Amino acid sequence: MKPTETVANLTFSNGAPSMELPVYGGTIGPDVIDIRKLYGETGMFTYDPGFLSTASCQSTITYIDGDKGELLYRGYPIEQLAKHCDFLDVCYLLIKGELPDAQQSKDFHQMVLRHTMVHEQMHFFMRGFRRDAHPMAVLVGLTGAMSAFYHDSTDIQNARHREISAIRLIAKMPSLVSMAYKYGKGEPYMYPRNELSYSGNFLRMMFGTPCEDYVVNPVIERAMDRIFILHADHEQNASTSTVRLCGSSGTNPFAAIAAGVACLWGPAHGGANEACLHMLEELHQNGGIAKVGEFMEKVKDKDSGVRLMGFGHRVYKNYDPRAKLLQETCHEVLTELGLENDPLFALAKKLEKIALEDDYFVSRKLYPNVDFYSGIVQRAIGIPVNLFTGIFALARTVGWIAQLNEMIADPEYKIGRPRQLYVGHARRDVPPNFKA
Repeated sequence: MKPTETVANLTFSNGAPSMELPVYGGTIGPDVIDIRKLYGETGMFTYDPGFLSTASCQSTITYIDGDKGELLYRGYPIEQLAKHCDFLDVCYLLIKGELPDAQQSKDFHQMVLRHTMVHEQMHFFMRGFRRDAHPMAVLVGLTGAMSAFYHDSTDIQNARHREISAIRLIAKMPSLVSMAYKYGKGEPYMYPRNELSYSGNFLRMMFGTPCEDYVVNPVIERAMDRIFILHADHEQNASTSTVRLCGSSGTNPFAAIAAGVACLWGPAHGGANEACLHMLEELHQNGGIAKVGEFMEKVKDKDSGVRLMGFGHRVYKNYDPRAKLLQETCHEVLTELGLENDPLFALAKKLEKIALEDDYFVSRKLYPNVDFYSGIVQRAIGIPVNLFTGIFALARTVGWIAQLNEMIADPEYKIGRPRQLYVGHARRDVPPNFKA
């Protein structure tokens, strides 16, 4: 962050003294007005519900240009990373700041893949959950419980503890997600295999059984890896901000990540791909392709209550670059599995075509987002709808860790304490006889 030559002048119509506010610039993207001294000098706060115009931190990790439809991890375009790197290389990049060389990549892969087993007592801990519990409810509990099983790495102020907890979280999240899935099905847990890739291991733990060897399909393995890469980080979204806010209190890394998992569970955030698939399934059951035009007209009618899920984004005002990549992956997976004529995919393509050609959607920049295709891909792979958000949490864990580490290392970091505009009752007294 560096000061610019521009200074913002804040003036008041009531004759109060004006105030100069410094303006800072980043590497790319909009400049920011520094309001840190605003309350001290004026006695006033800013009012910004949803923090739509507020930068809560400075960061070197992820950059989004919503108008261009651009997403960068540490400066690298997501398109290049998705095509040339695997997920663990991207993990290294997000945590360390640079892509690994050959030896660094090998060492990091070995370190993660040899720490994928979870404490055996966590298997018994699982028995406390109902079998029909939502996998995200289980995952919130399991992630937070890691601090009870791995209490030798819970000091967030200790750099070595943060390093150990980071490896443990990245390595063990696939095991925890697959355990939540297997527990709900009543199937035995599958232990990880060190010789498999990160994504291959996850697929085996999800769909393998002790009855026979599980052979990893390389097309599905690569698709899973791409899903992880595309969801690894996304700037200061709700769950990332939650992790930062939680971590700012000094809580342990496992608790901070558990807070992120809990926030991600919301249907407006990580649950959006689940909602998108439910929309496609409902449309398929109510007439399919023949009813798409009628459905889209209802979407246009504000009084209909019908919402188009998987289109539009708070940040992107252009085509979500992750959606383009997942569209490619969607074709590859469906072709590999012989599902080219999948009715939901056909519906998705028809919805996309209308949205990209109809002035109503084009003028509102309602382009397909990452959730639009990720649900179809995961469904084709065999992942149940209620686990979609768990996959998202698995992938986003590394981004949360990188953001948490960055916050702790920032000399300007303070415990989060948003302000408010109070509109309730002014001071009043309890009547002395109110219970009489």
